[in-house]
Amino acid sequence: MKINLGLSLFILLLLPQGSYAQQKEEQPNVLWILTDDQRYDAIQAFNEILSGQEMSELGYVESPNVDRLVAEGTTFINTYCQAAACAPSRASMHFGRYPFKSGVYEFEYHNTMAAHVSPTLPEQMEAMGYQTLHIGKLGVRLKTLENQRMVNAAIYQTSIDSKLLAKEGLCEWGKDWIYEVDGQKFSPPLKSIEFFVSPSGQIEYCSNELEDRLPERAGTTAATVEKYDLLRHYNEKKGKSDESGMILAGVSPRPAGYTRDGYYVQALQQFLTHPNTDFEMGKLSFQGVDSSKPLFCHIGFDFPHTPVLPPEDYRKRFAQHQYQVPDFSEEEWEQLPAQLKKQVANGYSDHFTAEEKQKMIQDYYAFCAYGDALVGQAVEDFVDYSESNGQEWMIVYVCGDHGWKLNDHGSVSKFTPWEVDTHNPIVVVSSDQKAFPPGKVVYDFTEFVDIAPTIMAAGGADLSATAYGYLDGYDLSLIEKGQVSPRSYVLGENHAVTGPRAFIRTKDYVFSMQSRPDKVRGNQMDWAQNASYEELDPALYHTSADPKELHNLAFEAEYQQIAMELKEILLSEVLGEDRVEVNWGQDARGTEVYTLSQQK
Repeated sequence: MKINLGLSLFILLLLPQGSYAQQKEEQPNVLWILTDDQRYDAIQAFNEILSGQEMSELGYVESPNVDRLVAEGTTFINTYCQAAACAPSRASMHFGRYPFKSGVYEFEYHNTMAAHVSPTLPEQMEAMGYQTLHIGKLGVRLKTLENQRMVNAAIYQTSIDSKLLAKEGLCEWGKDWIYEVDGQKFSPPLKSIEFFVSPSGQIEYCSNELEDRLPERAGTTAATVEKYDLLRHYNEKKGKSDESGMILAGVSPRPAGYTRDGYYVQALQQFLTHPNTDFEMGKLSFQGVDSSKPLFCHIGFDFPHTPVLPPEDYRKRFAQHQYQVPDFSEEEWEQLPAQLKKQVANGYSDHFTAEEKQKMIQDYYAFCAYGDALVGQAVEDFVDYSESNGQEWMIVYVCGDHGWKLNDHGSVSKFTPWEVDTHNPIVVVSSDQKAFPPGKVVYDFTEFVDIAPTIMAAGGADLSATAYGYLDGYDLSLIEKGQVSPRSYVLGENHAVTGPRAFIRTKDYVFSMQSRPDKVRGNQMDWAQNASYEELDPALYHTSADPKELHNLAFEAEYQQIAMELKEILLSEVLGEDRVEVNWGQDARGTEVYTLSQQK
């Protein structure tokens, strides 16, 4: 990856009420890169900043391309997500709002019709004259009413979506409904059938259900598992025969560059090299870039989300490294609040063999290293395009929509307020070096709700205007300059898997508690304000003394005052008068907004 910051540099002017033509000339192209389920310790530069060591505490990692972004841009090292689950986290980024302001708490589909719903980031960029492009995974489950039907809201002008590409076989793995195999038609179709794609494009199904329907395929699932050396998550009761378990390790059927994520980079290349003309991805046709407009592009990479399938060459290299597997003790288990016990039990991995744990960690970091190479290629193509067209540019790299456990706390997956699940640094690189100075590290707390205002401000939005009053975050360039008062804490709330749970993190502590009696929107919204401390199922960790968050101090007498203070702040923030809940409904038609003030 090469980034030549010496070309076409000028200071972006503030963009007050000026002509659109003037704004368009000064607006930078923006590339927003987001990875999926990526731990911060997969990046050497982040480890160096946080611990003084390049490698993770677990062992070897490599990330030369993101490391270069850190050297060339400004790193916001203490950034935290608002929810440790894909859909609500991505909603917080796209709306610039906390879950308790948007009403998006887990994987529910929501709609554009509710009175409180705000424009998304790409819609705001389009309104400022940008051409908007999405490639890969989006994860924002926003719908709208069209001809009396609820359909996915098209928030980007051009969407080269992961699901579209997978249907063309431009992937290495996928799940889909199957209507016909070997000449036999299925009615109703078989749902969510897993498949792998060979280098020649041949589909290899991996399904016991399909074998039951087609006896002549007996043994093909077991053969596929062996062929790709798959390690699925399993629990002790079901054992390893459960084919529904997420794939935590294995080898990709396809070489580097020709996986799901590889095709995302190819799509960006094709888009940028076909100005005002069509190009094809499989049988799909898309129009290339309009070089007369500034470009806002979002790439949602899938790596290192399950299935964890690094290409063979990466896998072989990382198999040479031995990793320190995080310990899990009976003492920690006994101290866990009920909600966190639920997540640990759901993703429990401490019963894996030593070999399985090694393979799981090796393949995860190998997948991250492969993804780093793709990030580097995407950045190089984007910068080359911008500079060859004399356009300013900005790159926003976000390390994961949340983190991922590798036997940390005895579990895999995410969904908790723990550091490993919620700490996701951001790097911003700009052709305007004064906006985001090279090599600078900002240690102030920052949050995912800051992403939308940062990109909008770069595009020319006057964030002080009433129209942007819904935003909960800040422009990161102002945080870098010290023009925004540092946050004392960060906030979040997640309902997936653990059940409704909110958290507050300060410099020295993280406190979390159950925030709702259940997931019924609008029901007993003031429950936590009246519940006993024990009913809140609290957890308190003294992070400066216990950085791995192993010892729950919520009921220790000497920490009661701190716990009570954090509880009250969390109640006032997350369960304030302007908290929003919406019963979106199964088809996302719900529009009635519930607030806490209505219940009082």
